[in-house]
Order: sequence, then structure tokens, then C-alpha cells
Amino acid sequence: MLSLSSLTALLQVVLIDITLAGDNAVVVGLAVRRLDPAQRRIAMLVGIGAAAVIRLALAVVATKMLAVIGLRFAGGLLLLWVCWKMYRELRTSEARHEDSAPAPGALRSAITRIIIADLSMSLDNVLAVAGAAGEHMWVLVSGLAISVLLMAVAATLIARLLDRYRWIAWIGLLVVLGVAIELIVGGGNEVLEHIT
Repeated sequence: MLSLSSLTALLQVVLIDITLAGDNAVVVGLAVRRLDPAQRRIAMLVGIGAAAVIRLALAVVATKMLAVIGLRFAGGLLLLWVCWKMYRELRTSEARHEDSAPAPGALRSAITRIIIADLSMSLDNVLAVAGAAGEHMWVLVSGLAISVLLMAVAATLIARLLDRYRWIAWIGLLVVLGVAIELIVGGGNEVLEHIT
């Protein structure tokens, strides 16, 4: 079970997770930033729990997903929709006083955004982790667990920063928008190559 190749694969997986967890953490932090602390914990637990299930499900079918043309493009469009929702929320919160209570349904909305964003952004992470893990299933499962844990820790820190420094939320939105555009362009190129 423990061999040099499996330990090397685990190290690669951890490095991939550290590199790719940031984008997802920004989305989670942006989604929960306006919730009160109790709702924030609920949204993060449910959203990150759903992220774990999504990543495990994606990992099970990761090799088959490589053959699906347009999947990255569709994920980019979903993420673009998440960006639009975040943009509207940021503009609304700028217009209102920050001390006002979260809008009704804010918890459900935050959880929905976390799940949709994670679904659209996790594909690259899962494929990279599955590729690095190779035939070592325990490395794959460990890598997915590490990525979810990193996302939870980073999202908590990001949400706290966003509470104190609102301008960071706009930078975070630009980061997520960049990921959406990258997915759309990359996925669009795949579709065009397949058509031609």
C-alpha cells in the first residue's frame, strides 16, 4: 500500500490541492460573507459537505468525463451565472448599510451558489487529482479529502477578511470571473475542435 510511487502521487495531489483550492475558497467566502455567524457556519458545512460529495462522485467517473465534449464550457457558463449573482449582491450591499440583517432566503441562496460554483469549478481539480493519483485509490480519496479541508479553512479566513475589507470581495469576484472565462474559452475550444 505505501510505496514510493504512492507517496510521490500523494505529494503531487497535495500540491495540486493547495494550488487549486483557492478559487473555490473565494467563491465560498463571497457567498457567505453577508450571513450572520450561525448561518455562515450552516452554509459552509452544507456547501462544503456537498462539495465533498460532488468531488467524490466526479472522481468516480473522472476518466469517462474526459471524453465529454463541452463539459468545461457548460461549467464555465454555470460559473458565469454565479459571478452575475455575486455581482448583483455586491452592488446591493454597497447601496445598503452593512449593519442590516441578511435578506430572507440568503442562507439558501448562499448554499446554492456554493454548490453550483463547486460543481463547475471542481472538474479541473478532480481530473488533476485523479491523474496524479493514478491507480492508488487511497491517494485519490485522501487528495479529495485534503482539498475539501483546505477549501473549508481558506473559505473561513476569506469570509472574515471580506467582513473587514469589502474591497477584497470585488477582487475575489474578478478571480472567479477569470476562472469562468478560462473554462468557457478552454471548453469552447474543445467544442470547436470536435466540430471541425
